[in-house]
Amino acid sequence: MPIRVQNDLPAREILERENIFVMDEKRAESQQIRPLEIVILNLMPLKEDTELQLLRSLSNTPLQVSVTFLTVASHRPRNTSMNHLNKFYQTFEEVRDQEFDGCIITGAPVEQMEFEEVDYWEELKEIFAWTKTNVTSTIHLCWGAQAALYYHYGMPKRRLPKKLFGLYWHEVRNRKIPLVRGFDDRFLAPHSRYTEVARDDIAACDDLLILAESAAAGVFLCMSKDGRQIFVMGHPEYDRVTLDSEYRRDIGKGLDIDVPYNYYAGDDPDNRPLLMWRAHANNLYTNWINYYVYQITPYSLGKYRFAKPSPVDAESWEREKAQEGSGQEDGKTC
Repeated sequence: MPIRVQNDLPAREILERENIFVMDEKRAESQQIRPLEIVILNLMPLKEDTELQLLRSLSNTPLQVSVTFLTVASHRPRNTSMNHLNKFYQTFEEVRDQEFDGCIITGAPVEQMEFEEVDYWEELKEIFAWTKTNVTSTIHLCWGAQAALYYHYGMPKRRLPKKLFGLYWHEVRNRKIPLVRGFDDRFLAPHSRYTEVARDDIAACDDLLILAESAAAGVFLCMSKDGRQIFVMGHPEYDRVTLDSEYRRDIGKGLDIDVPYNYYAGDDPDNRPLLMWRAHANNLYTNWINYYVYQITPYSLGKYRFAKPSPVDAESWEREKAQEGSGQEDGKTC
């Protein structure tokens, strides 16, 4: 997939060294297609690392994707320079009147706080509400998934006895759902969190489908039945060394932290971490882009969205929507 980002975004050079096709703005504008517009609300502290991880995850379909990075105005990050944020990020106020094909909302290292104690919680609630009217489909990651389940469905998070930290096996449920198409029966995914949303709460919600779960790590993947809200409890986007960096960071702080489970060869931190989840992570994002963004979103953003027009126009609206669903609309070549 050609990814369209700002020409001087630091992640671009790394992606190009990995032979990932990153298209500059000038070349993208010369093509007579509409790229998919994806907005990423990056709440992680090491924003440049997360940019690279998510752009890499989005690079596995032939569709052109234009990425907008979003930050919250109500929080000043300590681990990313304001120069980087001012240059490559927009605030919610700057995009609230825009519409996007897809949205990714990341996790954040605030899970041990109550949601209402997070300094950008009120702004985040506005963004959650905005995704329901201005975004075709949204993926929420880790704490972002817990926060969204709390906002959309009133589900509380609960504290785990100790940090869930490492690589865990998961089993696929509801295999007919396109989001897990191509998944093996069992697959590995990284987790790094102190809290969870109870499986019983998720299973009891008529609007949610559980798509993958683990005996040790709980629900990993669930979504609303219309596919517009997707919740991923772990970090499939993580690089090979991300858990290793977190482990050594916590050891350096003197925290009582276990060696990441099932992560190092022989469970020995002196060994190189094993990369055993990348294929399924790529599959997850590719399925999301294909089945829940590209095949659903209208060609012209703002033309239909999610509210029907007046009764006078209802017949033509239904006819045009049916044409879109069958791929008959003109110009959708991205």
